[in-house]
Amino acid sequence: MAARQIKMPVKDNPEQEVEEVFSQRKRPERGRYLLQVDGQTKGSYATFETAQAAALVIKKNYPIVQVSVYDSVDNSNTLVEAPVALS
Repeated sequence: MAARQIKMPVKDNPEQEVEEVFSQRKRPERGRYLLQVDGQTKGSYATFETAQAAALVIKKNYPIVQVSVYDSVDNSNTLVEAPVALS
């Protein structure tokens, strides 16, 4: 019986940085303001204004869910209310 030869893949550039894979133990760096939908964190933002703008978009499309912006430095939570439509 003939021995099988296995070919190993060749790396293009061994000095190239490998993209880091995040798991539950090692999470990516987060911004100060966290966007939370029904208590689950959906994103992080550097400024309160960008986090609130993203929260308003979600609240307009899904008015039933609870949307809030959590400040991880001050440990404060701000609920986002749906804008009132003028008739």
